[in-house]
Amino acid sequence: MPRNEFTCDCNAVNSKLVESTLNSMPDENTFDSLACFYKILGDATRCKIIFALLQSEMCVCDLANVLSMSKSAVSHQLGKMRNSGVVRCRREGKEVYYSLDDGHIAEIFTVTAEHIKHKRSVENGN
Repeated sequence: MPRNEFTCDCNAVNSKLVESTLNSMPDENTFDSLACFYKILGDATRCKIIFALLQSEMCVCDLANVLSMSKSAVSHQLGKMRNSGVVRCRREGKEVYYSLDDGHIAEIFTVTAEHIKHKRSVENGN
C-alpha cells in the first residue's frame, strides 16, 4: 500500500501539548454554535447579502435589486441570518432595514475574503 506523505508515522505524543490543548478547548455547545454560524456563512447568497450590508444598511427591496432576487427569497435568507445573529433589523414605517449584527461579522467576512484573495494570488504566482 502506498505511503501517504501527509500521515504522521511517529508514535511520540507531546503530552504537555495535548493536555494544554484539551484544557483550553471550549465545550461542545460552543463548537455546535460555531458550526451553525459557519453554515450560515457557507451559502453564496448569504455571503452576497453580507457584502452588500458591509456597504450600507439596506431595506429588503434594495437587497433584492442588488441580488436580482425576489423580496420573498431575500427575506427568507435574512430570516435565517437574523435568527443566527448575523444581521439585525429595524423597522421604519413599512420598511425594514437590515445591517450586520456587529463589527465581528464584518471582520470575519473581510478577513476571510482577504485570505481567499491572498491564496489565489499565491497560486497564480503573484
